[in-house]
Amino acid sequence: MARDRAQGNEYKGPLRRLLLGILVVCLLGVFLLWRVDSPRVERFRAQVVDRVVPNFDWAMAPVTGTVNIARDFQSYQRIYQQNQELRRELQQMKAWKEAALQLEQENARLLDLNNVRLDPRLTYVTGVVMADSGSPFRQSVIVNIGSRDGIVDGWAAMDGLGLVGRISGVGENTSRVILLTDTSSRIPVTIQPSGQRALIVGDNTSAPPIDFLEDKAQVRPGDRVITSGDGGIFPAGLLAGQVALDPGGRFRLRLAADYERLEFLRVLREYGRPGIDTPGSLIAPPEGTPAPAQSDSRPATVTGEATNG
Repeated sequence: MARDRAQGNEYKGPLRRLLLGILVVCLLGVFLLWRVDSPRVERFRAQVVDRVVPNFDWAMAPVTGTVNIARDFQSYQRIYQQNQELRRELQQMKAWKEAALQLEQENARLLDLNNVRLDPRLTYVTGVVMADSGSPFRQSVIVNIGSRDGIVDGWAAMDGLGLVGRISGVGENTSRVILLTDTSSRIPVTIQPSGQRALIVGDNTSAPPIDFLEDKAQVRPGDRVITSGDGGIFPAGLLAGQVALDPGGRFRLRLAADYERLEFLRVLREYGRPGIDTPGSLIAPPEGTPAPAQSDSRPATVTGEATNG
């Protein structure tokens, strides 16, 4: 067995060298054949190609498939890059869309402010809501107008729909607006069409109660609520909202102002409010003013009663 293996190894070496030499000679011959420029050789090459190449389609299939895969990969890579670019452009378009929607909403609110019908004697200053300082115990916002704009404590503030609150605290460049929902807010109102007088009392809820009604039987849910002007707190006729009925049977105010989107407020100037200098003038006439003369019918009546008695 060892001798046969040694003889086999002796034959393998020369056989490999022989095959390698034949392969080199064949390749050299093919190279020379393809390099020779002769009409006969050209015809011979054409005949070889016609006979050999069609029979090698099965051998070219893997090469063709590999080339196609490489091309498809390049195509997918380009598609991926285009997809990424489209995603970036879509993201930018979303940002532009959001900006356009915000501008549209801002424009709509400003148009609402311009469409509010007010007393021609009233003028106003429009301010931007800078911060919301609301809390469970206080409902107020800050606007970017103050004493430099002529703002005075107590003036009414409205949005594009209805009454929001009143100025309570004025700085040089900012002012605080106490909302109708604040617990310190007490607004005299008139309920239409019945003409009932009442008070809107803030309780830190989105629907403040309506108290001190003269006759509740004349009030219905959906009735319009406007300021009455009593006490000189607010000008008369400002829309506050509508009457609503809670599950407990209590009348509440459905606010006309959109408290969820307070961005612009219109502060109403009211310079015509009468001033009160001395509290005594409310009780008795000033000193030196003659007392009004009494009519003759009253004493006569009293005398008659006394005589009959």
